[in-house]
Amino acid sequence: MAHPGRPATKLQITDAERAELHARLRVRKAPEDEKLRMRIVLGCADGESGTMIAQRLGTTVQTVSKWRRRYRAYRLAGLTDAPRAGRPRSVGDEQVQLIVDKVRQSKPDNATHWSVRQMSRHAGVSPATVQRIWHAFGLKPHLQETFKLSTDPHFVDKVRDVVGLYMAPPDRALVLCVDEKSQIQALDRTQPGLPLTFGKPSTRTHDYKRHGTTSLFAALDVATGKVIGQLKRRHRSVEFLQFLKAIDAAVPGEQDIHLIMDNYGTHKTQAVRAWLAAHPRYHVHFTPTSASWLNLVERFFSQISEQWIKRSAHTSVAQLEQSIREYIDRHNEDPKPFVWHKSADTILASVARAASTII
Repeated sequence: MAHPGRPATKLQITDAERAELHARLRVRKAPEDEKLRMRIVLGCADGESGTMIAQRLGTTVQTVSKWRRRYRAYRLAGLTDAPRAGRPRSVGDEQVQLIVDKVRQSKPDNATHWSVRQMSRHAGVSPATVQRIWHAFGLKPHLQETFKLSTDPHFVDKVRDVVGLYMAPPDRALVLCVDEKSQIQALDRTQPGLPLTFGKPSTRTHDYKRHGTTSLFAALDVATGKVIGQLKRRHRSVEFLQFLKAIDAAVPGEQDIHLIMDNYGTHKTQAVRAWLAAHPRYHVHFTPTSASWLNLVERFFSQISEQWIKRSAHTSVAQLEQSIREYIDRHNEDPKPFVWHKSADTILASVARAASTII
């Protein structure tokens, strides 16, 4: 066993510096060599010896010592590469930090977010320089994603329960992710679109004719990726109960079934609860409120929307329903399971970071 090394003097860093290091580590496209330096600094700040850090991170003691010294001398700015031969840099570390802080912590007076040209004028650098800096730090102020924290009081328990089924499914049992994709519209364009050609994408008209809606009830087999699907013109408790009976008919009677589903009202009516109680092989696992992303069947809904429904044209609901049935049949001929990768601990840590930012 390797000697752990002589006791190291802790590298003193502030709480703000530690938070900034963790934030930079979460940037997906940050260079790996810079991430290594940040992990070295955090290890030094936690009092680990150079030998232990080198072994844990797969590097050398000399490298650990180098970046410990650089950080002690130059702090965060010291984690970037030293200037090399060639034309001197026209933008210093302080100006880079100013641009990064500005886009993360403020807004321009006349817009909701910074544009490259606005930041260029504000910082007194070229637009290309702003683009390079934003790209290096993975900053995309022009994009915004949807996100909502669940307020479910049993959020932690439900996350561990559902993710546990994904990561370690029970033996001799079926895990099905169940939900409905409601209000799928049968849309027909007012004119034919132009086909894809060299240098130009295909087109479609901005307006359309509505021909009604349908709802897709789906149960995704987590292990195989196969889908049990039914199409209904309405999505009440009555239709959901009919779908449960269809699942029951499709799955051998001796096999236990674990259902993962959300808290939609039709899933919890007296009729549904009574049916489930009368069929003890069913075990229901509810996702937390406002956490539909935890249900893997949503991946299938996204896939069928992007690959099939979004660009299709249908002149009737019946035609739309037949088209969806054909897609499911082809999907089930060669199914591919959606593999869940993130552990419950990873998810909960990520949610905790988001909550600390918002609250």
